[in-house]
Amino acid sequence: QVQLVESGGGLVQAGGSLRLSCAASGRTFSSTAVGWFRQAPGKEREFVAATYWNGGSTFYADSVKGRFTISNDKAKNTVYLRMNSLKPEDTAVYYCAANHRGVSSFYGEYDYWGQGTQVTVSS
Repeated sequence: QVQLVESGGGLVQAGGSLRLSCAASGRTFSSTAVGWFRQAPGKEREFVAATYWNGGSTFYADSVKGRFTISNDKAKNTVYLRMNSLKPEDTAVYYCAANHRGVSSFYGEYDYWGQGTQVTVSS
């Protein structure tokens, strides 16, 4: 089992930055993958970024590439999502998720989810 807790969301003006945190407890392995997803009202949950819990390769949706950065701090058992140059269309509830099978951009491949954190970008 893996428990995930997100934090760091909030209200920011367009062009601003936020850093989301995803703290994990429970069993994580070198094969544990962590993904960030987001869901706006009336829209499907969409992939944002992913990496492995122990670091290594990173993967991004085209819509956030060059603006968002996923990183991890093994000592703190935390994965971060740094979001720069935020746009109103980035407004959504952001979730972190994990599995022990490997990185995927499909939310159905993730077994463990946090409660979500709201990000609102005003124009």
